[in-house]
Amino acid sequence: MTKTALITGVTGQDGYYLSRLLLQKGYRVVGLVLPQRQSNLAKLGSLVNKLEVYAVDMTDTKVLSGLLEQVKPQEIYNLAAPSFIPDSWDDPLGTLDLVTGTAIRLLTAVRQTGLAIRFYQASSSEMFGKVDCSPQDENTPFRPMNPYAAAKLHAHWTTVHHREYYNLFACSGILYNHESPRRSPQFVTRKVCLGVAAIKLGISDRLEIGNLDAKRDWGYAGDYVEAMWLMLQQKQPEDYVIGTGKLHSVKELVATAFESVGLDWTRYVVVNPNLVRPDEHFLLVANSTKAKQKLKWQPQLSLEKLLEKMVHKDLERLQNGTIAATGKP
Repeated sequence: MTKTALITGVTGQDGYYLSRLLLQKGYRVVGLVLPQRQSNLAKLGSLVNKLEVYAVDMTDTKVLSGLLEQVKPQEIYNLAAPSFIPDSWDDPLGTLDLVTGTAIRLLTAVRQTGLAIRFYQASSSEMFGKVDCSPQDENTPFRPMNPYAAAKLHAHWTTVHHREYYNLFACSGILYNHESPRRSPQFVTRKVCLGVAAIKLGISDRLEIGNLDAKRDWGYAGDYVEAMWLMLQQKQPEDYVIGTGKLHSVKELVATAFESVGLDWTRYVVVNPNLVRPDEHFLLVANSTKAKQKLKWQPQLSLEKLLEKMVHKDLERLQNGTIAATGKP
């Protein structure tokens, strides 16, 4: 029997890689988009022709219940969230509704339909926030430091409550930073890779960066969506921390990206204090022992290979004119 998976946030980076993975596994993949964001389907490229897409008001539980009855998915992956964390300060209530509200309404719809659906909630390492210890695992206390993280934490606990109180198969993946050529240029990894490509082609002669000493646990989105899928294939629903367990500084990121095209980063990088984020000193790094033992999951793509992949994709885009050096089409 062909399995059906339903994905919210299907037009985002993770939505793309998860859709691709599930299609390769023979799934029927159903994507949900908000009616006002249907234009974002263009981000999926030719992949969109292989999906069933519904424009749905995800603020209406009754509509969601009706859709579940119609589609009858075996798995739901709730990836709906704002794409850029700092923006959550400008709209904390909207962020709460999109992240937590969507999770609550979907889980309520699962309960109301009575269908045997396995539910995945996209949680975030941002929930750990101002940590006292590193690395972090599933038992590390949460101390969210921004509206996005607080909303993610509410959705995370909502998922736990539905698992424990209603006995639903509901689990969360606490994912650390995961990147790809599909990342928005707002994110430092893509900003650096696009900047390197533009400098290599002579379109630009400098790259402005904030805190070079900030450190992150960066992995490849294509690896992380496999962990999401593995969580829903287990006998029991549990929560898992997903990351590489390796910290790299922005300076290392920059040096590696420039090195991938044979350039010396010190000749082109300018530090701009205005680009420094106030929360960059927290050392968020994953202890994914549980995922490695129970899911048999391991990150496959190294940061060096990931950055090389991203820089060369941006070289290709700039050369064929599909994007400008600003990252806009």
